[in-house]
Amino acid sequence: MSGSLVATAEAIRVESPARRAWRRLKRRKGAMVGLGIIILLVLMAIFAPLLAPYDPTQQSWSLVRKAPSAAHWFGTDEVGRDLFARIIYGARASLSAGVISVGIAILIGVPLGLIAGYGPAWADIVLSRITDAMLACPFLILAIALAAFLGPSLANAMIAIGITATPIFVRLTRGQVMSVKVEDYVESARAIGNPKWRIALVHILPNVMPQLLVQITLTIATAVIAEASLSFLGLGQQPPAPSWGSMLNAAQRFLTNAPWMAVSPGLAIFLTVLSFNLLGDGLRDAFDPRVRD
Repeated sequence: MSGSLVATAEAIRVESPARRAWRRLKRRKGAMVGLGIIILLVLMAIFAPLLAPYDPTQQSWSLVRKAPSAAHWFGTDEVGRDLFARIIYGARASLSAGVISVGIAILIGVPLGLIAGYGPAWADIVLSRITDAMLACPFLILAIALAAFLGPSLANAMIAIGITATPIFVRLTRGQVMSVKVEDYVESARAIGNPKWRIALVHILPNVMPQLLVQITLTIATAVIAEASLSFLGLGQQPPAPSWGSMLNAAQRFLTNAPWMAVSPGLAIFLTVLSFNLLGDGLRDAFDPRVRD
């Protein structure tokens, strides 16, 4: 008798949304491959001093544009710096730009989206028009303009990318809030006298987080490309500090004589962006209630 009761309890037990999403995510091989590559990149950036075989800024005129070898796995650049070491340290700039710039966009965009979706009508009108105006400008063009205005540096590039990505989160948060605020649990919270700020933070925001997590991973990929583009144009990480974008800029002058200078940073950008996109697609399926287990 007790065994049947335990079996019945196990059968009717409700699985938590987070556990269900993780179980679904693990079934998607592409997403798990992307997550694995991201973890490796993060560990590589954290432990760069231990992994890099050489100083990434050390020049050697006797090693100028040497092909890949046992001593220099990815070869050397135009001033004899080890490309493998610069790729490892360059991961710090790219990942930092992706995470910090998206963090800036979240800190600004999510509260504004909550206000637009659950605040007064005039706030929705004003914020929506500003958002539409910013979204009308191409993402990269606006980021370049802001970075040029602020001045060339990695910090300014992250600020420019973060501000440029803010309308994406304002629009997404507003749309999700407009959808969630008519649900029964929100109406019940309002009926028992909860203030608007509490309803927005306690009842609405947690229920729009899955969509925000998906957008975060996809926007980090966009931010990595934007940081590389700004560094390529001289508006991001400044030499001699390593950055994948500036490495591509230096490599363009030697594509015929030293093609390996462009292969390693280009492949690093490609794998990083692909990994975040694969993870984002997997999270979208994992959080989608319409997808069957």
